[in-house]
Formats: sequence, C-alpha cells, structure tokens
Amino acid sequence: MLCQSCEKRQATTHIKTILNGELKEINLCPECAAKLGYGSFFTDFGFDIDKLFGSFMDSADIHKKAKRCNFCGSSFDEIAKSGKVGCAHCYEEFYDELLPSIQRIHGRTNHTGKLARSAGTEVKVKNEIAKCKYELEQAIKTQEFEKAAELRDKIKELEKNIGTARQV
Repeated sequence: MLCQSCEKRQATTHIKTILNGELKEINLCPECAAKLGYGSFFTDFGFDIDKLFGSFMDSADIHKKAKRCNFCGSSFDEIAKSGKVGCAHCYEEFYDELLPSIQRIHGRTNHTGKLARSAGTEVKVKNEIAKCKYELEQAIKTQEFEKAAELRDKIKELEKNIGTARQV
C-alpha cells in the first residue's frame, strides 16, 4: 500500500481517527508520518524494538538450555509457572525440584488416598501401618501416651502380619 501523502513510498504507519462519529483512515510512509507529527511510538518513548526482539531470542535460548522432561518436553520453569506437571514422567525427571513443594502442599510424599478393591492385602496393611505411625507421631506431640502405646502395639501386630503374609 502506498503512502496517501507522497504516493511514492510504502505506507508503514496507519492512523485511524473518529471525528463526529465518522471513521477516517490515513496510511503514511515513515517520512510523511514524521513530517505530520506522527512519530514512531517506539522511538518517541525511547523504546528500541531491536532490543525487544533480542530479549525474546535470549529468553528462547534459555528455554532451549533448560532441563526438560524426556517424555513430554516440559521444563521445571513451565511447571512452576503453571502449577501443573506435564506428565507422570515429570515427577521422576524433576524429583529433587518438586519434592519441597509436594511436602509443603501435602505434608508428605507418599500417597495416602483410596486404594483399589483389587489392591493386595500387603498394600492395605502397609497403608494401615503408615496411618498408625502418623497417628502415633500426633499422639506423642500432644502427649497422649496411652493412645501412643496402643498405636505402637497395633503397629507391631500389623508388621507381624506382613511378615507372615510374605512367608505364605
């Protein structure tokens, strides 16, 4: 598109004005725009567009160098910004980085949720032991020593059950 003022050079500045409800568009080359007082927004405010694009390229290089998950390609920075892990493999790839956050959020790093009905008795007993150990810690903290003793005995009994289940 040619400049509407000089009709010689390519128009790079496009100005839209609404005056009395009527839209007017003017397309100007950089020289004519400067003559009419429409300087570049970027240069008027001391903004260097080359530096802007250069900084994007620098940050792109940083993202290329960042450690990434071999399965989904997520980086730890992307996970930290979004709060979402890319895939199950990310837990292994970024274990050391994710561990503090997981502990802070959940209080522990072992799964203590529901079990499938098909889960073996050994898994169920191990979960019961973990639950009892947690309750034991809480009982000791609150100085409920009778409850702590009962939990200690229950843990010993459950651990015996695991030992006999393995032998069968």
